[in-house]
Amino acid sequence: MLDEMNALSSAEDLFTFLLLPYDPAVLDRARLHVMKRMGEYLARIDMDGLDDDAVFLEARKALKTAHADFVASTPRAEKTLKVYARKPANMVQISPVQFAPQ
Repeated sequence: MLDEMNALSSAEDLFTFLLLPYDPAVLDRARLHVMKRMGEYLARIDMDGLDDDAVFLEARKALKTAHADFVASTPRAEKTLKVYARKPANMVQISPVQFAPQ
């Protein structure tokens, strides 16, 4: 089952394969984030010993939950990717330089 899912070429294909509806606007703005979040949810599940039907249901639940995370939120707010999760660098502001009169 996981091999079949890995062979799919797009997020839309994965939603179709798992028989889930999706909001195209969510995928337009958060495709990578939804897929990464799904992977995080799947990583928490021990798939050993699960038959194909159970794997299908777990993958479906993970994708549905990941999509829902971004329906009312943004990638920046969810901090799925490392770039959003890291703390901003300390910034020192320099006061405007003043030139001496000539």
